[in-house]
Formats: sequence, structure tokens, C-alpha cells
Amino acid sequence: MKTTYGFLSFLTAAAVMILAACTSAPAARDGDIVISGQGFFASGGTVTEPVPGTYNPATNWLDPDRPGNTAHVDHANTFFQIPSGGTGAPMVFLHGYGQSRNGWLSSPDGGEAWAAWFLRQGHPVFLVDQPRRASAGNTVRMTDMELDAWGDDMKDYKPGDQAWYTHFRIGRVAPERYEGSQFPAGAEAQNQFFRQMTPNTGNYDEALFGSVLGDVMEDVSEMTGKKAVYVTHSQGSRVGWKTPVENIAVIVAVEPGGAPEAGSAEYRALLAADIPVIFYFGDYIDNGPADIRSTEFWRNVRDGALAFAEAYNRDGGDATVIDLPKIGITGNSHFLFQEKNNAEIAAHLEAWLAERGLD
Repeated sequence: MKTTYGFLSFLTAAAVMILAACTSAPAARDGDIVISGQGFFASGGTVTEPVPGTYNPATNWLDPDRPGNTAHVDHANTFFQIPSGGTGAPMVFLHGYGQSRNGWLSSPDGGEAWAAWFLRQGHPVFLVDQPRRASAGNTVRMTDMELDAWGDDMKDYKPGDQAWYTHFRIGRVAPERYEGSQFPAGAEAQNQFFRQMTPNTGNYDEALFGSVLGDVMEDVSEMTGKKAVYVTHSQGSRVGWKTPVENIAVIVAVEPGGAPEAGSAEYRALLAADIPVIFYFGDYIDNGPADIRSTEFWRNVRDGALAFAEAYNRDGGDATVIDLPKIGITGNSHFLFQEKNNAEIAAHLEAWLAERGLD
């Protein structure tokens, strides 16, 4: 384990106080979630070499050259909640590109998303910000990648509201939504959605992020005594395939950025560890606008998942691809875990987990 939990003794005491308060308070209303513990922790990461020179505490941050200073960088940051009396498998949620853990906590119109739903089912939830993103933003060099910045000689943020809105299949052009859309309606919901977007602070490094997420999984296993249900979304799924498998019970890939090629190192690792995999895809893929290039992109991704599942099952694994429109659940965009019917999709996933003893 690579993280020291100096705060856990505090959390244990806090959990006792929370539970004591709950026993003296009125009975919880239907739908309330009673939390026995919550907090955050960092996993993985490195510490930089000191800046040349001798640190002077008298000048501290007032010395712009920062001699002798180090920085803790390239870790993940995880917020967790433990439901009172919960016995379900722990669930680790990893966001996609331009996102943070906030997307699992709430829908754009202020309703509940998957974190709350699975807490109600008794699952501890662990919501990760990957390295170089959001609350885990510390890194050595700021990003110069084309999706986040204009170039290596500029620090200006690269706008993308309209581009991502179309690519994520919410509608053709913001603020319009596709017919039958489950994305919350209204200007304020769209405002909240755009304001949950966040850039990388440093360059995207899939191998590094996968290694650090392995540290997260190890920490979750030590805290709960169980392997985790690993829920990844979009770009986060690419990190998911690179994550060491030792502490993973199953992988839930929500509209992933791709699936491992049959026979690849990632494929063989999943198969050897006997890890079930389930994919979820929303709407407007087979029926998306033909002139929008992203329609073909998502069709290829979905077909790649189908090819993975066919090979994985043939080789003795357990893989399922859920194309939501084909089971009668329509209107979902790339953010199906935040949309109006997200509880219906969560219930489908919970049933799949129950079949594998992870409810």
C-alpha cells in the first residue's frame, strides 16, 4: 500500500459520532441515505527532487525561486462514502475526459446520479479524480495537449463546449436535444453540465494513470476487505484497461473510449484474472446523424466492444454488451448515469452484479 491513512482514526471517531446521532434522531425517512463514514485519500504519486539551493523558512513562499522545495505530484484523489449497514461490494467510479468525480454525484438538473443510487443499495462508493485532473491536479509540467491547450507556447484554455456537446450525442448543436432525449431540459441544466467540465492540468499518460488507479484499488481493498466493482466512463475506460487486475472484481465500461484487442496484454490479464466485463451504450449511435463524424466514431467503439465480448466469451470469459435501445431503454447520451432515467439503468447493472454475487 502506498498511502498513509493518517485521517482514518479521525474518520472512525467521526463515524461513531454520526451513528450515535442517528440513533437519537427521528427514524430516517424513506429514501434517506445514512452515511457511517466519509472522507478522502490520495493514492500513488511521486515527490519531486528539491529545487537546487537551501530552503529558507524565513522567506518561505515569498522567495520566487523556491530553493529546497519539493512537490507531491501525479497522485489520484478519491472521495468515499460508506452507507450504514451496507454489505454490497465497494464500487470505484472513474470519470471520462474533461470530467471529474462530480458527474457521478448529481445530474445537471440537481437530481441524483449513480453514486447516491448505489449507496442506497448498500454499496460503499469511491469517486476518483485521476492524476492531473480536478482535485488531483498537482503535476510537474502544465499540459500542452491539443484537447486542452492551443499549443506548447501558450497557456490559454482551448474552448470546446459546442464540440463536446455534439460528440457526446446530447444534440446536434447546443442547446437543442435529440428527439426523445433523456438529458435534463432547460438552460440551467445545460449551464450546470458545461460547468462540470474541467481540463487536464498536465499531459494525459495512460500507463501512469493506470498504475496509480492500481494503487487506488489496493487502498480500497485494504479499507473494505473486498475487491471492487470498477466503473469507468469514456476515456476513463482506457485507464481502466491499464489498471492492474489484482483488486478488481468486475469492470463496468460505460461508453468506453475503446475495448482491448483480443490477444492484447490487457485482454490476457483480464481473462487470466477471470474478471467479468459489462459494457453500456446509449442511444443515437445506429440512428445518429450520418453527416456527424462522431456517429461513426461511436458505432465503431460499440462494434469494438461487441468484438471483444465475442472473443472473450469464446475464450472462457464473461462479457456482456448492453445496447440500451435494443432492450427498450431509449434517449440516452454519453452521460447515461446522469440522465433522467439513470436509476433504471443502474437497476439493470445492479441485477447483473447480483448474478455475480456482488449486490
